[in-house]
Amino acid sequence: MHESVQKLIHIEKLVNSKKEDLKLNTFPTIIAVSKTFKIDKILPLIDFGHKHYGENKVQEALEKWSETKVKIPDIKLHLVGKLQTNKVKFAIKVFDFIHSLDSKKLAKKISEEQLKQNKKVKIFIQVNVGDESQKSGINKNELKDLYLYCQSLKLDVIGLMCLPPVEIDPVPFFLELNKLNTDLKLSELSMGMSSDFIEAVENNSTFLRIGSNIFGKRD
Repeated sequence: MHESVQKLIHIEKLVNSKKEDLKLNTFPTIIAVSKTFKIDKILPLIDFGHKHYGENKVQEALEKWSETKVKIPDIKLHLVGKLQTNKVKFAIKVFDFIHSLDSKKLAKKISEEQLKQNKKVKIFIQVNVGDESQKSGINKNELKDLYLYCQSLKLDVIGLMCLPPVEIDPVPFFLELNKLNTDLKLSELSMGMSSDFIEAVENNSTFLRIGSNIFGKRD
């Protein structure tokens, strides 16, 4: 069995054990974040039957996944990196989920492109939970206004996403995002990466974005 498959199975066991401890009804979706890895590194997971993959860059995703997604239509591709408005038309073409909506301008562009392409993607609003100037994400105080705007555009917003500040305890940020999500009556939560996915599961995350713990360190 390929090393990446063994690592995925190990993560699934850890998550399942935590799920049983917490008596959770649903198993979080594990997104194998395959950014920077060539398709030959990802093929063992595809052959194993894993369906959800994450990419940071639109151009890389187009080049890497367009052919594979035609061959295996039930693969789901997640954009987990920042999305620029000039890349939206390409993003709608290849991605099934966008985790990084953070402005009205971007929301409008996504809405326009979805109409043109007759395709709807599932969307997470990215929230800047740590108020970090260098990070993307909507300010918490502006979140409700953006969500209502997305509703007016009939975007399929399914939940919130965050990237907590690094090297400090992520739990307070996960708690806060979970509360914001509940306040908006949204059902999905995108939080938790290789270093903190167990803490994310403990705080109701439904999508875990795990890269290095599956594929190993990036160059």
